[in-house]
Amino acid sequence: MERYDHLYRLYEEFDAETLRAYQDFVDLFPPVDERVALSYWDDASDELAARRKEIRESFPGTGETYADIAARATRDQAFTGLDLATKHDRAVNALVLDVDETLRSAGTTDNEIPRETLHLLTEFHEEGVPIVVCTGQTLENVKGFLIQGLGNAIVHSGELSVVYEAGTGVFTPGHGPDTKRLLYDDLSEDVTGVFEALRRRVLSEAPDRIRRGCHLQGNEFNVTLKPNFETGSEAATEVIDDALVYLLDLLGDVVAERAVGEPTGRDAPAADADAYADWTRAYYAERDPEIRAVLEDRDAVSAAVEPPDGVATFLDRVDVAYYEGDAAEVASRELNKVVGVEAAFDVLGVDDPFALVMGDSKSDLRVMEWAAESDAGIAAAPEHASESVLDHVRDTDGLVFAPGEAGAVLRTVSVCNALVGGD
Repeated sequence: MERYDHLYRLYEEFDAETLRAYQDFVDLFPPVDERVALSYWDDASDELAARRKEIRESFPGTGETYADIAARATRDQAFTGLDLATKHDRAVNALVLDVDETLRSAGTTDNEIPRETLHLLTEFHEEGVPIVVCTGQTLENVKGFLIQGLGNAIVHSGELSVVYEAGTGVFTPGHGPDTKRLLYDDLSEDVTGVFEALRRRVLSEAPDRIRRGCHLQGNEFNVTLKPNFETGSEAATEVIDDALVYLLDLLGDVVAERAVGEPTGRDAPAADADAYADWTRAYYAERDPEIRAVLEDRDAVSAAVEPPDGVATFLDRVDVAYYEGDAAEVASRELNKVVGVEAAFDVLGVDDPFALVMGDSKSDLRVMEWAAESDAGIAAAPEHASESVLDHVRDTDGLVFAPGEAGAVLRTVSVCNALVGGD
């Protein structure tokens, strides 16, 4: 209880809010070669040093720690950080970070990662915490904004890795032959063949309302239909719901097409395409309540029983994901963010991870669940995240943050790290 008493005293006796303002000013607005600006910066730096010294002298032996906490975190963030330290008794030793709608939010930050967040990431890097950026974006897109935001030295430090295209590959500069790992090299031909057929047929055979209302994203192992309307709008929701039903039926048709004489289908029963479509709908409706809700809304829930073993075994290797008003997706379960993160940790030498996993989508949820099941980390999500993501985060450590405010969680975790093992 002594640490809780120290925090109560810290925030009752000292003006932590003003201290934090000085710290942010000094950190985020470094001195420039202009006399007036430099004078302001020097004055702020002197005031910051004096206030930190006062705290150091009031907490013998632990003063530097509590001065750092007051300069970094609000009262609520500090107590949440202490709760994390008490509960887990482990410091976070890696960051696993989604980008879009997590580190940055189009609604509040002009789709840029806030300067505060970038600075906090730099501080974690300087403390020796590896960073894994885990995203559905292409490698070139990610490299560009990381170098612009964090700087070339951090990106090529050997302590940063990029899991790109939701697990297609891992890029870890500074590791010689392990710098780039192409995870799709391990996929078998039966899986790649299905995705080749899906990608070839998905738009050419789509109903007119889907072909005109959606565009295709993804890669050879990920087929994603995105709306040609504002994300989350009524029109986007309508067309993505249609696209989900279409993708399920197309997947069933492709599996049926390949079930005759193909390696995946040798144990699959002979049946017409309608049966495979019914099996596919039933399979994914059983496993995802959001998919079931869309199918029910369109009276498209199949009454079929669980697919036969041969079909189910193959569908176990294919993921169908639905993001309301945003995307309908078919992807390989063998290429996902969990596989990518494990590969990144292997290259980075993170042998006993306890990571902060931040994300907003179902693909991020799988990493969060893996971390929880493996006692390998904690999870955080923005308040607009998928409901299943929010359920997981609220059921674990409750680290939900406002759009564009990923820095609040980073500050909380910095307090946890500062207090783990302390008095």
